[in-house]
Amino acid sequence: MRKITNRAFCVLLIAAGVIFGMIVYVLNYIDHGHDWALYFSRSNSGSTGMLLDRSGIVLASFGGADEFFSPDAETRMSNYHVTGDYWGRTGTGILSRYRRDVNGFSLLTGTTRTENSTLTLTVDARLNNKIYELLDTEHNAAVLVCNYKTGELLGMVSAPTVDPLDVENGVPDGAYLNRCLSAAFTPGSTFKLVTAAAAIENISDINERTFYCEGEYKIAGVPITCKAAHYTQTFEQALSNSCNIAFAQIAVMLGQETMIDYVTKYGFLSSHELDGIGCASGTYPLDFVGDPELGWSGIGQSTDTICPYAMLRYVCAIANGGTLIEPHMVSGEEPVTTALIEPATAKQLTQMMNYNVVDHYGGDVNFPGLKLCAKTGTAELGDGDSHSWFVGFLADDEHPYAFVTLVERGGYGITVAGAITNGFLQWAVENIE
Repeated sequence: MRKITNRAFCVLLIAAGVIFGMIVYVLNYIDHGHDWALYFSRSNSGSTGMLLDRSGIVLASFGGADEFFSPDAETRMSNYHVTGDYWGRTGTGILSRYRRDVNGFSLLTGTTRTENSTLTLTVDARLNNKIYELLDTEHNAAVLVCNYKTGELLGMVSAPTVDPLDVENGVPDGAYLNRCLSAAFTPGSTFKLVTAAAAIENISDINERTFYCEGEYKIAGVPITCKAAHYTQTFEQALSNSCNIAFAQIAVMLGQETMIDYVTKYGFLSSHELDGIGCASGTYPLDFVGDPELGWSGIGQSTDTICPYAMLRYVCAIANGGTLIEPHMVSGEEPVTTALIEPATAKQLTQMMNYNVVDHYGGDVNFPGLKLCAKTGTAELGDGDSHSWFVGFLADDEHPYAFVTLVERGGYGITVAGAITNGFLQWAVENIE
């Protein structure tokens, strides 16, 4: 009797193992069947395809066993984080996702279909070339440009980058990371745009208040420092001066719960998607930190981090009167609209950002001919270095371009990121139709 019991137990154990193995196989087949079908010979697929930029420039193409990129090395490099490659080395390239869809793997037959197709992107390869040309090779960087009236992503460059046809000569550290989508950084004073929006909607007399700055102010005995003494200033002047003391005080007036509400509402803590490609989420102090740390968080320091793509969404919404046309880079996609910011708030932020340019950024000299609304950021990292940010848009119906420029450890926002931004905006205004 004991032998029968033992044998029955063994049979059940084997059966359980077989069932478990089948479940694992089926799940892997669903997830990786396409790759298995093409593993030994890519010519198993009769599909051919082309990946084009908005003006018809070929970024990549494939057919049977052959896989091609642009013949121009600069185009391959500046557009690498848009296209990706055929081997999935970067997690944000549209090429691998597109090719998988074109091949049309069938779970039922285990084969791929024959199809010839072309995918056109909203991205301008020439603009990416210009952006890449303006970046120096000493710093990592992320640049995004979007038409805020249509949601078309016009430019996306992450540095360092790599030539997918020349990896034998070495790949820079971090070249496969798309800093525009897959990373989050200390935002510095660009975050004051968030604190300002919360103040407009929650402090009824914010436009009548004045803020006094002598370069240092103590909150609960902890000093908040500023780069300069601004003395008496209005709310609008405080944003133009990028006054840490004023915005630390405003954050404390608002309170941590209100700040968290706005950071959450504007999507800075969310992981967004761009054409199905996942983006990094940001961070903000969610547990109680006390007024001094709250003050620092209100000026974009503390534990604040923001993904450049999330910041792009925010400035696009400001530019478009509070309504966000969600960015996309595949042409023909139905735009998705989100009511992100109150229209009156967006209008005042637009006026304040334009005042920044006129009053503090030397608009006519540093950004000639551009109807610019912007905010700088010099995000201190605690080791003497700072990220250089410049974010904003053109208040120009003919050239409705929003942008985010980040240079890691680049220094001052206006002198580094601002100069790069002027360069590619001047080019875009002259060359993009």
